[in-house]
Parts: sequence; structure tokens; C-alpha cells
Amino acid sequence: MSLRHAVMAALLEGEASGYDLAKGFDASVANFWMATPQQLYRELDRMREAGLVEARVVQQERRPNKRLFSLTEAGRRELRKFTARPPRPGAIRDEMMVMVQAVDAGDAEGVRAAVEERVEWARAKIARFERLQARLLDGRTEDEFLAHADRVGPYLTLLRGLEFERENERWGERVLAVLRERVG
Repeated sequence: MSLRHAVMAALLEGEASGYDLAKGFDASVANFWMATPQQLYRELDRMREAGLVEARVVQQERRPNKRLFSLTEAGRRELRKFTARPPRPGAIRDEMMVMVQAVDAGDAEGVRAAVEERVEWARAKIARFERLQARLLDGRTEDEFLAHADRVGPYLTLLRGLEFERENERWGERVLAVLRERVG
């Protein structure tokens, strides 16, 4: 998958500025794809040049003008083509795993502090994702939401992000318990 496809998936929500996309990435797509605002702006420019998105300029008083991006029909075709093929298997590339792997020969306190930080990070993301989930459900049960929602993809990826962070929290707590037992 490329950043391009993640941006196109985010634009399914509707027209957005680069700033809006960056904020939206943090709240939704970030549970499976990370990108800096600079990467998003560069990709949006490339996508515009490729005809996958179009941009319109909105004049603003006392602020710089902003560009709003939306998917073109060519962008929608590209997204359909992307979703029709099987994905490549995912792989974990996580510096934390290397640190934990080397804890016996490394700085156990440094590793413990890094794992504690990861657990806190996971808890904060869980809380944010649970608030987003409550907002999406808007008082409905999950079954009611899924039966009547215009789009279920954002909700389903949110569920994956929640489970991912819950597992990060569980794993981190287990690592910390083992390190406390071994190191004291």
C-alpha cells in the first residue's frame, strides 16, 4: 500500500484541505498508516498532477488561501483497482522489538522506560479511539450502526486500531511485569 491509497481512502469522506487531511489522518487513518503533513502535501501535489484528485482554491480573509482536494473519477477508479487486488502480507518493523530482544545485554532501565512510554501512548490512543467510536455510534448499538451507516470502512479500521492498541497495552504490561521480576 502506498500513501497515495491511504489519502484516496481518506478523501472518501469528502473534500478536504491538506491541513484537514493531516488532522483526519491523526484521528482515523493513523491507526494503520502514518504520514507527516509534509508527506501528505507532497503526495497531494503528485496526485493532482496524475489526475487522481482535483483542487480548488478557497479565498480567505486574514489567512492564506487554502486548497480543497477531492477525488476525481480517475482517483475512484484507481481506488477500486487497488481494493480488487490481494494485499501483501503485513510485517512488523518496530524498533521497540529490537530493544526488548536486546534487553539482556542492554540498558534494562532504558528499555523499561521505553515500554512504559509505549503503554501510556497505547492507553492515550485507546481513549481517543473509544471517543471516536462513541461519536460514530452516536447512541446506536454497533449492529444498528453497521446496518444503516453509509460507510462502514472507517468504523472497521477503527476497530482494528483499537485492538492493535489494546494488544500493545497488554504486551507492554506483560514485558514490564517480567522485567520487574528479573531486575527488581
